[in-house]
Amino acid sequence: MPAYHYAYGPVPSRRLGRSLGINNIPAKTCSYACIYCQVGVTSRMQIERQAFFKPDDIFREVQEKVSHAVAVSEKIDYLAFVPDGEPSLDEALGKTIDLLRPLGISIGVITNSSLLWRDDVRRDLAKADWVSMKVDAVEEKIWRRIDRPHKALRLSDILDGMQTFAANFAGKLVTETMLVHGVNDHDESLAGIAGFLKRLQPWTAYLGVPTRPPAVDWVRGPDEETLHRAYRMFAESVKWAEYLIGYEGNAFAFSGDVEKDLLSITAVHPMREEAVRRLLSRAEASWDIVDKMIARGDLMETLYQGHRFYVRKFGTRANDHQ
Repeated sequence: MPAYHYAYGPVPSRRLGRSLGINNIPAKTCSYACIYCQVGVTSRMQIERQAFFKPDDIFREVQEKVSHAVAVSEKIDYLAFVPDGEPSLDEALGKTIDLLRPLGISIGVITNSSLLWRDDVRRDLAKADWVSMKVDAVEEKIWRRIDRPHKALRLSDILDGMQTFAANFAGKLVTETMLVHGVNDHDESLAGIAGFLKRLQPWTAYLGVPTRPPAVDWVRGPDEETLHRAYRMFAESVKWAEYLIGYEGNAFAFSGDVEKDLLSITAVHPMREEAVRRLLSRAEASWDIVDKMIARGDLMETLYQGHRFYVRKFGTRANDHQ
């Protein structure tokens, strides 16, 4: 099997069922450096769009993954742009979506919303069937603390761009809000977010908490009472609110090369120990492979909320303290 640099999975998704992930951005290239990011610290901060990879190369790898999934009766519900960075930084995003369209599978994009003030970004995202926009805060101070944006970004421009996109998007629009204890989970902040969501009126407003190891060590979710209070606020403002707090499961796809699968999946989706063991079992491989990958510096092992996770190692993680 070839090495897949741009496509991974299918993986279980709490929002999209079984999704084939598309990584159209180089490792940790982003406009934000979110304190809760599951794939570590942003190493390349930028807001300028550029061409990173050739759309034809991405299409070929996705097409091969889809063909293999069909051959082994592996279900794919969505082709999802969920890179370890911000997908809309790719100026060829729209062209890539156009190339993928004939595959006949719904296309989703998860964006941090930071570039939605740009007309060209809104045009590209409008080509998708499903778009998730991040709404972590509507107050400048809180936004800068939780999402740690590029210094040239302005929250007011982003919020305006999100409203413009929401008013014109023909597909399914959802929002995602990550709650972090002591940062954006107090009543004033929650009420502000809920009020903004009321104007957007997304298909679904997802409410999340960190469930995988975050970029900053002290990050944790709110207590249960606060989480439920936030849900009630959101539910009163939109058609449908939903928690995004459960474990997505262990049903990761196996392409035939377990090391390459582990590297491609853990680059954007840290895997719990039981998920890794299931993948190894499907490959009839032993845990020695994981030990060797850790020894080589390809993978790192970390504990979070009582679970052992495995993450592709791009560099050191933050050891910031509140």
